[in-house]
Amino acid sequence: MSLGKSLYQARKKSGLSQENVAEQLGVSRQTISKWETDETLPDIRQSKKLAMLYHITLDQLIEYDFDEVQAREMIDSISEEAQKKIDWNKVWSSKYPVLAAYREKVRVEDYAPALGEMMTQLQVEYGYNHTDALLVLKDILARVWKGQL
Repeated sequence: MSLGKSLYQARKKSGLSQENVAEQLGVSRQTISKWETDETLPDIRQSKKLAMLYHITLDQLIEYDFDEVQAREMIDSISEEAQKKIDWNKVWSSKYPVLAAYREKVRVEDYAPALGEMMTQLQVEYGYNHTDALLVLKDILARVWKGQL
């Protein structure tokens, strides 16, 4: 994503207009518009002020991803108690139907022992709890799937 798009989305998320931002930074509204359309770039001092104004870090501003921020906020808004009640397989099955159907085809018992052993190994070797071992294993599988390992 371009820096301009990141600036635009961070400003929108903060509920500020270009005029508001321009006034607080001591620049023109047109300057804000040029930054957001990648016509020009703010200098490092202005970028830092923007990050502070939008209540995010400079790194977050540079790599601002509205979809990621929305997903993070949505996850954070669900209490631990509510998360335990949610059938995540059912939720994700609406997007990925294979999650609802695979159990009829795949012999889960053929894969479960090896995966269980890997989780146990992560717990013993690194001191992870059950949930953390699962998350690490999930991340490893995702990286293999993406061809990063």
